[in-house]
Amino acid sequence: MTTDVAGATAFYTEVIGWRVRDASTPRLPYTLLTSGDVEIGGLMALPAEATKKGAMPRWMGYVGVNDVAVVAEQIRRLGGRIYVPPTETNIGRILVVADLEMATLGLIDEVQPQQGESRGFDQPARVGWCELLAAEPDKAFAFYNTLFGWQRAEAEAGAMDSYQLLSAGSRTIGGIFAKREREPVSFWLYYFNVEDIDAATKRLKDAGGRIFEGPVEVPGDTWVARCVDPQGATFAIQGKRGRPGYARGPGAEVRWSAAWGEISSQGKMTAKPGKGRS
Repeated sequence: MTTDVAGATAFYTEVIGWRVRDASTPRLPYTLLTSGDVEIGGLMALPAEATKKGAMPRWMGYVGVNDVAVVAEQIRRLGGRIYVPPTETNIGRILVVADLEMATLGLIDEVQPQQGESRGFDQPARVGWCELLAAEPDKAFAFYNTLFGWQRAEAEAGAMDSYQLLSAGSRTIGGIFAKREREPVSFWLYYFNVEDIDAATKRLKDAGGRIFEGPVEVPGDTWVARCVDPQGATFAIQGKRGRPGYARGPGAEVRWSAAWGEISSQGKMTAKPGKGRS
């Protein structure tokens, strides 16, 4: 969700390489983001009411479930919160919720994956990873394990001891770790695949985005960088290094303030030199 759909469209098509397709309805303008023929996500304008209350651009990930209404009741029983009840939209029936620490995510009634979608998580311009920064990682894991059946995955060589990998079925999908003091709220962070991390960071800066942490190396000969787009939405990119000798810049600071209905967060995130996904 963004304050400038045209600007965000230009930014992400240039930096990530996504294509766009109009999926608007008479009541809701909506832009689909695609990688080849696979639908990756979408862009929509922040409602004026939300902007007046201080809501800022943000990415929200969706988890596919069999029935959002059933899961809504489970979330209430587990102590989570419902922000948007089961609602029919132009992308399907959705539910917007928060976990025990108020980290927000969306749920959507499961649809059949598009051809090749399930095999393409490592391909460029796909969403290849997600992370939850939580104050109490063990409690967070228990919540998602009960809700979705996610399991603990075996850590790769070189991974941080504090980093808990998550798996859905046979696929490792992301991780949970303890947020740092400079991250005042728990949140989900989404990583977009790029072919060359250095080329992508250059495109990002040229297009008006900022890097507030990285690139740093993680297991698997991969480099990651945490970023913010020109409208203020936080995301991350990951890919191989195309050229040696990249010099990291000084730490940067990202500030935010958001309030939309019962959803509220504000604070700052200050990047310092470090290594690993944290």
